Amino acid sequence: MTLDLLRQWLGGGLALAGGVFMLIGAIGLIRMPDVFTRMHAASVSDTLGAGLILVGLMVLAGASLVTVKLVFLVLFFGLLSPVATHAVARAALHAGVKPVLAEGVEAETISEEAVQSKP
Repeated sequence: MTLDLLRQWLGGGLALAGGVFMLIGAIGLIRMPDVFTRMHAASVSDTLGAGLILVGLMVLAGASLVTVKLVFLVLFFGLLSPVATHAVARAALHAGVKPVLAEGVEAETISEEAVQSKP
């Protein structure tokens, strides 16, 4: 087995694993009950799935300028995807969207505290 063949298998496997995480996130978007759990499923799978796909592409590209660009994309996704999800969740709370919680916990109390708290 040559090094080039090993690199292709590893890069393809990482990209495939990223695709599986993206598929699981898409299923989570359909199956979850409210906007907050849907956002959580989408953001976690998006960050991990896109990261694995990009790392797989880095392995396939080898040491080149393309790899440097892909590193910047991984950093971009890794930093901005959670921040964007947090901003959308805060906006949903501010708009009055109530989370679906376990029995015995009042959603109004949690929502009001979360909206009124200052970062």
